[in-house]
Amino acid sequence: MAPVEQVAQTPPLTRGLTAAEVTKRIDQGLKNDPVPPLTRSVKQIFRDNLLTLFNLINLVLAGLVLLTGSYKNLLFIGVVVVNTGIGIFQEIRSKRQVDHLALLSEGLIRVRRDGKTMARHQDEIVQDDLLEVGRGDQLPVDGLIRETTGLEVDESQITGESTPITKRTGDTLISGSVLLGGKAVVQATQVGQNSFVKQLAHSVKQQHRTASQLLNTINRIIKILTIVIIPLGILLFIASLVKGQGTNRAILGTVAAMGGMIPQGLVLLTSVALAAGAFTLGRKNVLVRELPAIEALARVDVLCLDKTGTITSGKLKFERLDPLGTTNVATAQTILAQLVAATGDDNETAQAIQAALGTPTVTADAVLPFSSGRKWSGAQLAGQAYVMGAPEFIYQQVPEVVQHRIHTLAAQGYRVLLLAQVDQLTTPKPVNPQALALILITDELRPHAADTFDFFVTQDVALKVISGDNPVTVASIAQRAEIPGSQDLVDMSQVGEQPDYDRLVATYNVFGRVTPQQKEGLIKAYQAAGHTVAMTGDGVNDLLALRQADCSIAMASGSEATKSLADFVLINSNFDAMINVLNEGRRVINNIERVASLFLIKTMYSVVLTLIFIFMSRSYPFEPIQLTPISSLMVGIPTFFLALQPNYTRIADRFMKQVMEIAAPAAVCVVGYILVIMAIGTQFHLSFATTSTLSVLMTGLVSLNALLMVARPLNRFKIALVLVMAALFAVIFLFFGNLFSLVNLLNWQLALLYLPLMVSVQPVFLLVQTILGKRILSRIRWR
Repeated sequence: MAPVEQVAQTPPLTRGLTAAEVTKRIDQGLKNDPVPPLTRSVKQIFRDNLLTLFNLINLVLAGLVLLTGSYKNLLFIGVVVVNTGIGIFQEIRSKRQVDHLALLSEGLIRVRRDGKTMARHQDEIVQDDLLEVGRGDQLPVDGLIRETTGLEVDESQITGESTPITKRTGDTLISGSVLLGGKAVVQATQVGQNSFVKQLAHSVKQQHRTASQLLNTINRIIKILTIVIIPLGILLFIASLVKGQGTNRAILGTVAAMGGMIPQGLVLLTSVALAAGAFTLGRKNVLVRELPAIEALARVDVLCLDKTGTITSGKLKFERLDPLGTTNVATAQTILAQLVAATGDDNETAQAIQAALGTPTVTADAVLPFSSGRKWSGAQLAGQAYVMGAPEFIYQQVPEVVQHRIHTLAAQGYRVLLLAQVDQLTTPKPVNPQALALILITDELRPHAADTFDFFVTQDVALKVISGDNPVTVASIAQRAEIPGSQDLVDMSQVGEQPDYDRLVATYNVFGRVTPQQKEGLIKAYQAAGHTVAMTGDGVNDLLALRQADCSIAMASGSEATKSLADFVLINSNFDAMINVLNEGRRVINNIERVASLFLIKTMYSVVLTLIFIFMSRSYPFEPIQLTPISSLMVGIPTFFLALQPNYTRIADRFMKQVMEIAAPAAVCVVGYILVIMAIGTQFHLSFATTSTLSVLMTGLVSLNALLMVARPLNRFKIALVLVMAALFAVIFLFFGNLFSLVNLLNWQLALLYLPLMVSVQPVFLLVQTILGKRILSRIRWR
């Protein structure tokens, strides 16, 4: 392949590339890649749902049934096809919703072309484009800084360290870098496949998320079954032939046994439920970036809140200057306006000051843009240096008179910053600061903040406020939002370089003047104490904490770096939507945990029966067609409806215990009743058709009792659902017996055998459950 002809490498700063130059680069393939999709392609969805081990086993079993000529026993394949079709439909529906919201939440890059600045999607950037970037942006290409007055970036994807790195004009930037402070014009030097980080949106994400606990548990069950099913099936088939059974009977018994061992729809139900949850949340303007995050949030018991944009609206307003010493207000206002203009900061604070004082034209000799770690910005104007920011991070020790004034104003709910004159702009603190004035900023509570936080408290979710603002200000706002424990506050700028995070999280609920590294440390401490932690944020100062948290939530109005990292993005930047997210997560996980036992009943008794009938002289008690009513009416159909029911109780992390409390007693009862039926069949010389019919009847009744337990707490809908399933089960015996290879039960002699068994089902089930629960299951440590 011929080398690509390179075009002009250095477009003029004032103009950027021309339209013709952009077209030429596109023709040469020098164009950037789009953000990697959050969802699988339609082709992958079809492939992953169709090409599964269990589907392969079912196809092999169907082929064996074909050999027998008993075509009605192929009905189980129809159930498999319907289940797979539902799974594909639900995931594609969810995919479309998520892709649509991902497009809405995707930020645009400011590109300078033909002397004009325009907003473009990431995939529209070409090599040598001039990009105008600022604090909170995440660079989508490798680049060269053409112009800046000062820039701080996070290059942790290379270094592994999140320590800010200062960049100047002429320095290079790599794709994936997060701008922590300042502005710059960056020329794209490497795009698309040639950039350092091709998959920008997932570059950080892939390093810290774990898979769904629920899916992990289910997958462990599937792995065990994968090892067990095929060998047991082969042994049963060989044993059947050795015992002199016909080939067709041996095949049908083996297919029934292996089909019964497969928990048809359990994995499907889980993935469909999560996909449906993502679809439901999408309709409420919440973008789910990873499906397991729905489960993670459902398990959350500590929610860490950033003040600005979460408790408050984030719409800051400059109220006034409170002069200190001999400084007059007019002089302080002039200095402040010039300082903000010189630094070029565009954060909410800077925007509020500019809206009130304007943006004068100034020339700065030196600039230090605002940094979340440093918590102040500064500039040297006409030979004199000034800084603005958090007083605790400007002074080595805040003077007592200034500290007293700050505390008084903060208690009134003001966000208090310091304007000071300094001898030299040095980091982390400037040299010899002299206070000129206090800057008073106000922020409004979100309209329904108190109601939202009250909901979380009632759901046993502890609320913690972690903010970079003055702790007194933060506590005042938290109290207005009626967050419990708001009076327990700490100033994190006073805890030393090696704070005891474990003691801090056990003692306080409101944390002020927190650095990004401290936010991360607090999250780790909560996790070390055994909590599942969610973190909300919208700025680059929240990145480390969001990355560390078990579940992260970002506002769509927040920085691009924050949105690309978060598990959930609130499209309307409305924190009230978190109620829907928590409820949906709990509903999905609670319902899956409840209904999973219904799938595993059949699996458990099929495994045990297979082991027993390998050594018994009689045939396996079922044919494949006979299990269809049980699989459909006692498992498949009701679980679909039960999985959609409201269930917002806190996740108890007892999946296996909850499953076994219902599945194990039910499986024991089924095996016990079938052995009794085999004994009765031997005593009274009953045919296989009769004993298999009685086995289906008793298995269905035991499963019906299990369904009734899973459906608790009962309501009108659930009662109606159970009654309809029971009625359909009876209809099959009364009118469709021949289709399902069932004999007519309307026989008084046969009734003398099965009626006592039917009456005994519920008391026997409860007795077995009590014995197993108290003497065996309660002693096992489930994980």
